Amino acid sequence: MSDDFPSRPEEETFSLSDQRPTKEILADEINRHIISNLGEEIYGKNHFRYFNGLAYSLRDRLIQAWLDTQRAYYDGLVKRIYYLSLEFLPGRFLMNYLTSMGLEQSCREVLEKLGLSLEDIEEVEWDPGLGNGGLGRLASCYLDSMASLKIPGYGYGILYDYGIFYQNLINGYQEESCDNWRRQGNPWEIVRREHLYAINFNGRSEAYRDTAGFLRYRWVDTEKVMAVPCDILIPGYGSPHVTNMRLWTSLSTREFNPTVFNRGDYAGAMHEKIMSENISKILYPDDQREQGKELRLKQQYFLVAATLQDILRRHKKQHGTVSGLSDYTAIQLNDTHPAIAIAELMRLLIDQEGLGWDQAWEICNRTFAYTNHTVLPEALETWPVSLIGRLLPRHQEIIYEINHRFLQEVEIRHPGDGLRRSRMSIIAEGPEHRVRMAHLAIVGSHSVNGVAALHTQILKDRLFSDFHQFYPGKFKNVTNGVTPRRWLLQANPALSELITKAIGPEWVVELSKLKELIPLADDPVFRQAFAEAKRNNKKKLARYALRKLGMGINPRTLFDCQFKRIHEYKRQMLNILQVVTRYNRIKANPEGSFVPRTVLMGGKAAPGYYRAKLIIKLFNSVADVVNNDPEVKGRLRMLFLPNYCISQAEKVIPAADLSEQISTAGMEASGTGNMKFSLNGALTIGTLDGANVEIREEVGAENFFLFGLRSEEVEQLRQGGYNPFHIYQSDPELKQAIDQINSGFFLPEENSLFTPIVDALLREGDYFLVLADYRSYLDTQDRVDALFGDQEEWTRKAILNTAHMGHFSSDRAVLEYARQIWGIQPLGN
Repeated sequence: MSDDFPSRPEEETFSLSDQRPTKEILADEINRHIISNLGEEIYGKNHFRYFNGLAYSLRDRLIQAWLDTQRAYYDGLVKRIYYLSLEFLPGRFLMNYLTSMGLEQSCREVLEKLGLSLEDIEEVEWDPGLGNGGLGRLASCYLDSMASLKIPGYGYGILYDYGIFYQNLINGYQEESCDNWRRQGNPWEIVRREHLYAINFNGRSEAYRDTAGFLRYRWVDTEKVMAVPCDILIPGYGSPHVTNMRLWTSLSTREFNPTVFNRGDYAGAMHEKIMSENISKILYPDDQREQGKELRLKQQYFLVAATLQDILRRHKKQHGTVSGLSDYTAIQLNDTHPAIAIAELMRLLIDQEGLGWDQAWEICNRTFAYTNHTVLPEALETWPVSLIGRLLPRHQEIIYEINHRFLQEVEIRHPGDGLRRSRMSIIAEGPEHRVRMAHLAIVGSHSVNGVAALHTQILKDRLFSDFHQFYPGKFKNVTNGVTPRRWLLQANPALSELITKAIGPEWVVELSKLKELIPLADDPVFRQAFAEAKRNNKKKLARYALRKLGMGINPRTLFDCQFKRIHEYKRQMLNILQVVTRYNRIKANPEGSFVPRTVLMGGKAAPGYYRAKLIIKLFNSVADVVNNDPEVKGRLRMLFLPNYCISQAEKVIPAADLSEQISTAGMEASGTGNMKFSLNGALTIGTLDGANVEIREEVGAENFFLFGLRSEEVEQLRQGGYNPFHIYQSDPELKQAIDQINSGFFLPEENSLFTPIVDALLREGDYFLVLADYRSYLDTQDRVDALFGDQEEWTRKAILNTAHMGHFSSDRAVLEYARQIWGIQPLGN
């Protein structure tokens, strides 16, 4: 059943919290689904069968709650938020559903009676390959909060068949393989085949006169692909409110050509189908080739075209016309990927709904809001005008018209300022004209927000200063947040049970309640229990590492963790340099006293990002030397955990002692990993970058290991003639570490392999200021060692980190969006 049903008289509704099934009913439902959905016998301890039986049982219950939620939306004539994101990173659904529905303990007992464990059943589920990193995980946290807060809305994305890639380590190198996460089916998907939408590409724009004599345009001679909607339900915590992600998959309009097949060209007979359905095959295809660029743009347009048709269908079904669309609809663009939606909505309103430009533009501007997630100019998407003109010819015309009218306004406000018009233009001039998607998003939205206070200030002062002056009040800040349901309650049951026992369960939905832990930081009994929870989590991670990699790690050592996308600005290289220096210090003084440390790293490098992949290889090469040197045994160990994903993060984050948040100041928009680690009692070593600034303000400067240049100092140093070679020459420990890397000390058989990394540091200007921050970082790591030697004080500070993280809840962030940007009230308010 879809969301297309009329309202009906009020009747008894299903409640997830009030009508939990008995254990006997739950067991019967699991068995019934094994038989009816899988066509299998129920005997034996087959984990796959019981996972699916349980999944279908939960889905049945959620569907009824979802129907009630949709009916409440229609009956209440509520305004809805549509969160458009090219990626989501939800993690496994099973435990999240059980936690939200309050069924974890009942389910555990049912499975135990069958001789099964919930943990084993959970491991059957693959992490959904719907996202890559922080952008997708933030989107999923926000959907969790929207459901839990009863904010009417949905997430819209693409149902990728293969995600981004599965990361393997072969001889220390990252190797990508297919992440075929759907190969055994996905019981959570609900396919809505009654709402297929045609998505057009190519063709041409044709002018004509309508019956009233007005000049109109239509997009003709197009190639079509069908968009099939698939829903995955998102339950609110302890609430009957259930929303959904609607994910699109591409379907060819031409499945098979029998004429070509019968000529013996079997591959050719399927060519059209294969090319059409490539759109939803893989997340972020490599865009270094022209075909990759075209596929990325097709994906972005495919998402927004299907979504906007769905939004208009739903709105017109209830309200009849599109004239009041912005009164009942808010659309949040999660970064620039869906920004082509602005041109698409204008096309739909003008060409199909017959509105005039001014009315359509007012609706469009009041409907859209844009979240920026980067301060890196190279990460701000631009598309060649020639590519847009070929794939989306009508949209090219609309974008040019938007730009023309916008630049007229700029000229009125700033007459004769050609440089300003050039800087602000949506179309970037040059040898190849390009469409600046961030500029289109800013001009076409009523609100633009950054995701941390520092990030937003950089947008206003540097990156988009002209737009900030032109649109006073348009730029806002909404600091990112994480859902405590997954990242503390579900991921860290040992700590969450301790917290609940100490202050009650309300913190799960009101994270600011964690402040009640502050006085307990001075309670020796609570400190001991907190430390014990951390030790147990470290033991779990050690068992995981042993099972996955066959390598043992000592839970008594300091777990030093850096887990994030591999990128030069995130400075995994700085971490490697400190490990090499630590190794050299131990070698120079083998009888010395050193705090034992296990350095753990994880993250994926983009397939085409050679230098980032080389950093992974360097880490593993250093690890081969360090881990096999008997003189450092028990004092230093390194481990790279491959294929970092949500289920792995749920094991790493609760076990971390030290959280490495060491990006170049002014280059990280916000980060959310920093929040998750701190929430789980890790201390942070970091720069004043992204949300680190606000985390340090909340937890207290004395509970945060700060080092390095500030963002304004970074800019001054770059402008003033930074000389990394001078730093290298003047710091003996740094010089020794770099020389070892450059000489092949860590990989004698390929002694020049890491030369490109050294060249970036010494000969290409060290853009990310690794050497500039090296000494400050090393000195701060010495402070880390000193504090870890005092376990009572370390634990006290860890408790205070957890206690002060209430501000970084995604519930707080979503409420700020709802009040400041979307103009939406929680259901029932």
